[in-house]
Amino acid sequence: METPYNAAKHFESLYASVPRDYAFRVTSREGWLAWQAAFRPKLREALGLHHMESDLAGYVPKAERTESLDMGNHIRESWHLWVEPTVPLPFYLLLPKTVQEASLLGEHAYREAEEAETGDKLPLILAPHGHNHPHIYAGIAHNENEEKEMVEGERDIARQAAVEEGYIAIAPTTRAFGETRTEAAKRNNRTNSCREELVHSMLIGRTPIGERVWDMSRLIDWAIANLPVDAERIAITGNSGGGTVSLFAAACETRIAVAVPSCYFCTFEGSIGTIHHCDCNYVPGLMRLGEMYDVAGLIAPRPFCAIAGRDDGIFPIAHVELAYERLKAIYTVAGVPERCELFIGEGGHRYYKAGAWPFVRRYFS
Repeated sequence: METPYNAAKHFESLYASVPRDYAFRVTSREGWLAWQAAFRPKLREALGLHHMESDLAGYVPKAERTESLDMGNHIRESWHLWVEPTVPLPFYLLLPKTVQEASLLGEHAYREAEEAETGDKLPLILAPHGHNHPHIYAGIAHNENEEKEMVEGERDIARQAAVEEGYIAIAPTTRAFGETRTEAAKRNNRTNSCREELVHSMLIGRTPIGERVWDMSRLIDWAIANLPVDAERIAITGNSGGGTVSLFAAACETRIAVAVPSCYFCTFEGSIGTIHHCDCNYVPGLMRLGEMYDVAGLIAPRPFCAIAGRDDGIFPIAHVELAYERLKAIYTVAGVPERCELFIGEGGHRYYKAGAWPFVRRYFS
């Protein structure tokens, strides 16, 4: 009698048998540099970024501020950045009180105000959110449930950066969330329209992760041009889906100096390849290139700290630790093992600021 089909065993066999063209196998610094030079363009291609660069060549995004509020211990502003001609991406800009509120249009007044006062530029923190509401990362809760989610999960990351660390922070809307959901998702009060983003983007050779990485790069362009930002001190950190964006953006965008993804870094096989996740996590052919630790290896020699929850049910800690061992080996070949860390919080799928800010501070002080 034939053994019945077992889906889990079949998928496990596929993951084990498929060749990974850019799995890290080298042992010298020269080999590591050549590996990165070959792998990064292929990753960008898999994400669809090469199509976006071609299709949007010559396009110059515009920005518009819609609100500015004095929160007492920081300035919080609401903006839109047209990352594509038809995509006005909302974001919150959080400014420490050392950066005076000013009109930005036409004269780069933020930059002038900061330089006149201190002569210094500030680090920039990009804080992409996960599968929740964009405003939570800026410290905004609209009801008790959101307040609980924000406080207990330490998810007000951009507010932490601006108020507690004194950095400039941007909390962008992740595409397919907030204002960038489909009209049907808005009518039905769905938190996201990730599946719609996936299927439409795939039809034209894009992916949701690629579009979200694109958005981070356009925000960096805008911030460097218009804010008193130190272009050598740009970090990215977010939880869950925000961790996804943090890892892939840092792998593709070398202007990001420090990467701190939370509750995402794991193995593809042990997380999105085994456990149910949102459609936006999937990139066609990704595991033919490499595992997640290979993707993260593109961040080296820049500092990288993975934050994980010991009891995170969708990014199992055993696979996190395995991925970290493999990534640490890449950083060792790169000659900077001390720049690769893992912080394990004693809890579940949430942000752990105790693992993030001391690490960022070490490189930005």
